[in-house]
Amino acid sequence: MNKQTRGRLYIMGILFLGGISILCASFTRKNSADPIHKSSFLLNTFVDITLYDTDDTAILDHAMDICKDYEARFSRTMETSEIYKLNHRAPGETVFPLSEETADLLSEALRYCELSDGAFDITIEPLSSLWDFSGEKNQIPDPEKISRAIQKVDYKNIRLEGNTLTFLSPDTALDLGSIAKGFIADKIKDYLIKAGVKSAIINLGGNVLCVGRRPDGSPFQIGLQKPFAERAEVAEILTVTDLSVVTSGVYERNFIIDGKNYHHLLNPQTGYPYENGLVSVTILSSSSSQGDGLSTVCFSLGLERGMELINSMEGVYACFIDENYNLYYSDGMEDFIQK
Repeated sequence: MNKQTRGRLYIMGILFLGGISILCASFTRKNSADPIHKSSFLLNTFVDITLYDTDDTAILDHAMDICKDYEARFSRTMETSEIYKLNHRAPGETVFPLSEETADLLSEALRYCELSDGAFDITIEPLSSLWDFSGEKNQIPDPEKISRAIQKVDYKNIRLEGNTLTFLSPDTALDLGSIAKGFIADKIKDYLIKAGVKSAIINLGGNVLCVGRRPDGSPFQIGLQKPFAERAEVAEILTVTDLSVVTSGVYERNFIIDGKNYHHLLNPQTGYPYENGLVSVTILSSSSSQGDGLSTVCFSLGLERGMELINSMEGVYACFIDENYNLYYSDGMEDFIQK
C-alpha cells in the first residue's frame, strides 16, 4: 500500500538516534517506578540502553560492556579485533579458525549475501574503505580506485565451514557493519532476559530492540524519522511489543556535493551509492540481526523486489519511503502503525 507522508508530524521529545526515536520515555530516575538509562558512543554511533522494571545498575553496566566487547571483536578498524586481523592477514595465509560468535555472525551475514544475490555483500571492505562518511573529507573517491576496488568484492571468495573461514582470494576483506549492530542487540537482549529484565529498550543508533512491553502493559512507541528533516520529526509512529525496528536510510551517513547526495549504502556492482528512488527502509521483526540484514538487502533490491521479498516472509514487516516521501507498507505492517 502507498500513502503520502502525513501532513501532521510528531515532535520527538526524548530520544533520537539513527533515524528512530523512542517516545514517552523518562531518563531521570525520581523513584523506583522510573527507568534507569545509560548512553555511550560505541560502534561509531550513540548506544542507548533503558531498563524499565529494575533499578539494578549492574545489569545496565554489563549490558553496555557486552556491546563494547563485541565491538572489540567485530570492528574493522580496531587493530586488536578479530575482523581487523583477518583483513590484515599475512600473504599466503588463507585458512583461519574463528571464535564461535564471529562464525555465527558470518554465517548469518552470508545468508543475506545469498538471498540478495550479492546486492548485500560483506566483502565490500575494499570499496567501503575508500569512502568517508564521517564528515572529515566529504569527497568522492578516485574513479580508478573505485574501479579496482569493485573487482575485489565478491562474497563467493570466502568459504565458511563450521568455525573455519577460508579466503579464496588474497584481495578479499570483510566489513560487517551492515549486520553487526543487529547481532549485538540480540545478544544484549538475551542477557537482559536471563538477568530477569522484562521491559527494556536497546537502541544501537538506528537498531531499536524492544524487550517485552512497558511496565504498565502498553506497547512501546517507536517513531520513524521523516527523512532529511531539519528537526527531530517523525513520519510515522509504530506501536511495538518485544520486536526489533531497524532502519537503513540515505540521510544519516552521507554528504552532498553539487546538490547530489552520496550515502553509505554502496552498490557493489558500481562502487557508488545506490540510486533506486528510495530514501529509507524500515524492518519490523523479532530479531534485530534479521532486521539489520533485511533493511540493507531490501534497500539494495529496491522497492518492487524488496517488497516482494518481505511479503514472502513470515513475521517480518517493512515500510519503504521513496524520494518523494511516499510511504509503502508490506502486508501486515499497518497493524503496527499508531492510528
